[in-house]
Amino acid sequence: MRNISILYPVFVLAFWTVLVLLLVPVARFRAALRREVGVEDFRFGESSRVPPAVSIPNRNYMNLLELPVLFYVVCLIIHTSGTTGPASLALAWTYVALRLVHSAIHLTYNNVIHRLAAFATSNVVLVVLWILAAVRVTASA
Repeated sequence: MRNISILYPVFVLAFWTVLVLLLVPVARFRAALRREVGVEDFRFGESSRVPPAVSIPNRNYMNLLELPVLFYVVCLIIHTSGTTGPASLALAWTYVALRLVHSAIHLTYNNVIHRLAAFATSNVVLVVLWILAAVRVTASA
């Protein structure tokens, strides 16, 4: 039986992505009720009239669907190849923690420098996870 522990960070990040997705309609409906936006403001994405409080949750959701795809893929490679180990688990959990921090910054006080630091660090962790996976999978072949 394969070690499924590498899938736990995958589940956490996927769950977080769904939670952020739920913020998008909430922000849009609130803005619509306040008459800050109308249906036409979303016809081709988001118009320039859409206030930041409405566009930021959507942008954060899109961020969670971009590079994390590579995280999901590498975790599935690690799992299916049976190469889960303490280092890959630590890197996976670190990546998820940094993505949660990035989202928290983006969705709250939105300091660009702090957000960039979390984002850039998470990308470095993701690259290291890919390198580790590649080395372990090729070594076990």
